[in-house]
Amino acid sequence: MEIDGLHHVALPCTDLERSRRFYVEVLGLTEISRPSLPVAGAWFQLGTRQELHIVVGDAQTTFRSTKGMDSNDIHFAIRVTSYTQALEVLRANGYREDASPDDPMGIRASMRVGYPQIYILDPDRNIIEINAASTD
Repeated sequence: MEIDGLHHVALPCTDLERSRRFYVEVLGLTEISRPSLPVAGAWFQLGTRQELHIVVGDAQTTFRSTKGMDSNDIHFAIRVTSYTQALEVLRANGYREDASPDDPMGIRASMRVGYPQIYILDPDRNIIEINAASTD
C-alpha cells in the first residue's frame, strides 16, 4: 500500500452550529460541500488537500466532556504560516494563556518538539494543535 497523504480527520460534536461557528470564525476554515448522509455534520477544507469532518454524535459517541487539556491525548495538528498571528486571533476570540487546564478557553503553548505549538480545545473539548515553523 502506498499512502498518498492524510485525507481527513473526523471529530464528534454535540451542537453543529456552535462547532461550525468555531471552525469558520475562530480557525478561519472554509466549509465545503458535503453529500447527503444519514447523520448531520459539516466538512471543512484544511490547506490544499486535507479536510476536517465534524459529525453530530449520538448516545454511542465518545465525548471528552469535562476532560482538560492534555497534549499527549488524541488530537490533530494544523500548520499555520504565522505563530504570532495565530496567537493574536485566538486572544481576540477570548482564548487565554493564563486559563486553567480545565478551562475550554485556555491556550497551552509549547516548544518541546523544536517548533512552536499552541494547544486549544474546540467547543466539544477536542484537542487541536496549531503549530508553525517559527515563532514569527
